[in-house]
Amino acid sequence: MKILIVNTLDVQGGAARAAYRLHQALLAESVDSAMLVQSKSSDDYTVIGPNTKIKKTLSKLRPSLDSLPLFRYKNRSKTLFSLNWLPFSDVVDRINDINPDVVHLHWVNAGMMRTEDLIRIKAPIVWSLHDMWPFTDGYHYDPKFDINDYGLSSEPRLHHQAKVFSRKNKAYRKIKNITVVGLSKWLHDCSKNSSLLGDKVHVNLPNPIDTKAYSPFNKGHARDLFNLPSNKKLVLFGAMGATSDPRKGFKELADSLSLLNTHVELVVFGSRKPERPPNFKQKVHYLGELNDDVSLRILYSAADVMVVPSLQENLSNAIMESLSCATPAVGFDIGGNGDLIEHQKTGYLAKPFDTADLAKGIEWVLNAKNYEEVCQNARDKVLCEFDSQVVAKKYIGLYKSILDPGKKA
Repeated sequence: MKILIVNTLDVQGGAARAAYRLHQALLAESVDSAMLVQSKSSDDYTVIGPNTKIKKTLSKLRPSLDSLPLFRYKNRSKTLFSLNWLPFSDVVDRINDINPDVVHLHWVNAGMMRTEDLIRIKAPIVWSLHDMWPFTDGYHYDPKFDINDYGLSSEPRLHHQAKVFSRKNKAYRKIKNITVVGLSKWLHDCSKNSSLLGDKVHVNLPNPIDTKAYSPFNKGHARDLFNLPSNKKLVLFGAMGATSDPRKGFKELADSLSLLNTHVELVVFGSRKPERPPNFKQKVHYLGELNDDVSLRILYSAADVMVVPSLQENLSNAIMESLSCATPAVGFDIGGNGDLIEHQKTGYLAKPFDTADLAKGIEWVLNAKNYEEVCQNARDKVLCEFDSQVVAKKYIGLYKSILDPGKKA
């Protein structure tokens, strides 16, 4: 069985890391897996990127070129929007040349391919949803932060939104052999109820994680390595654009921490100190970007609690990584957070956007009498439901059921 994982990037960004982890998990199960990307950062020979200098240069330009028409719409939402209109991509030709049994798409935006190109893929398609884009009119998340919305606004669409919706609708009608994977139960339900993808086959399967790479590390040694205090409770927060992307909830975190005592210190990774940082009463340690598994494992182990105050979230890598390192997590009860956090068992699910309840959750974890049990619960949750071997076998079953419809996944 030959599987081709397709994603815009290989190791940079949440979707890329998740797709690459699945690729590695499949290889570990002796599956013939390869990964095709628009821009390659790793030196992994099983990842196929641009193979000439011209193609490498074009791959860097395509994200900007694809978004160029959007500059005509000055008043549009700042929420990420993708057109996927840019022609002259050789991605589908390369997919068909590789001739896999199953093409597993992940995040294929930033000019990687036109929506219409999907029609030309010869093999059966599996498409993992890392955000709402595949079934919306171009937005990757609902700009209104409506947790009950399916990303398709009832308001009149602007021209660029209507165009994207129409192009998707026409293309999707012509694609018969496609299976949509909702990585979280929330996004799975959103897609099933959408007008664009609602008639397609849907399954709910998560991302995998290597629980050996992300495992508990001695807390004292971890703090020494990052020069963090040994006598304080540490609250960890991190994401790409952690302090600049409103969707990540940095403001909500600041509001929550204002309600906590000063014996807590905050550790932020994913961003340097902003030009105008919130006036925290706690001391803040800004660590910048951390991308390698070893550093992240040590950092998660150094913290007492991981806080993910995102206003929108699919299946958070940060929560999964933290729980795998036996560090409980706190977040709003939105999106896929409930797939990972079991309330007052592996962490705390706060009422959506209620910063007082978020603060209560942080306090609950830090002061839990059964804190060690909560930590073990967090680790056990990931071992049972998200470990690479466990999840890879489920995907292998899905691929086999697609190739042999007589067999169930």
